[in-house]
Amino acid sequence: MAEKTLVCILMGSDSDLVTMAEACKELDRFKVGYEIHVSSAHRTPGRTIELVTQAEAKGVKVFICGAGAAAHLAGVVAAHTACPVIGVPMPTLHLAGADSLYSTVQMPQGIPVATVAIGKAGAGNAGILAVQILAVADSGLAQQLKDFKQDLAAKVMKKDAALQEKGYAKYLEEL
Repeated sequence: MAEKTLVCILMGSDSDLVTMAEACKELDRFKVGYEIHVSSAHRTPGRTIELVTQAEAKGVKVFICGAGAAAHLAGVVAAHTACPVIGVPMPTLHLAGADSLYSTVQMPQGIPVATVAIGKAGAGNAGILAVQILAVADSGLAQQLKDFKQDLAAKVMKKDAALQEKGYAKYLEEL
């Protein structure tokens, strides 16, 4: 049986899929159901609003939006929902994503968009942040997140133990 769809991922272009796949991977890790669409705030604004409305009717609780350049997608979505919206700024050719970051983070008061880092790391964190939002009302997800964070810490401790054992020069050679 498929998981209930709780997250809707929207991206302004299919070229964003390589980046937004990181959000999908994190949602898959936690077995959180999601849907994903290409929809542009500028080229298909009516469809974008329709997707938001339909997603809410299906029970979606969090939106993740990735967009580059003007990056208005997250703001348009946030203007049409009371659900949390997470913006993922896309890397861009001319400004390395700084334009996307500024467009996503600089929202007017009353239309918040939680904004993560530019690119793949940001998309992955958007997936985890969506899980954290959902975990507020789901103790099973909350426990999975605690276990995930403990695993992250254990990996760091293992790397430090190897560094201490080998010394920096040998460890560096093996990286």
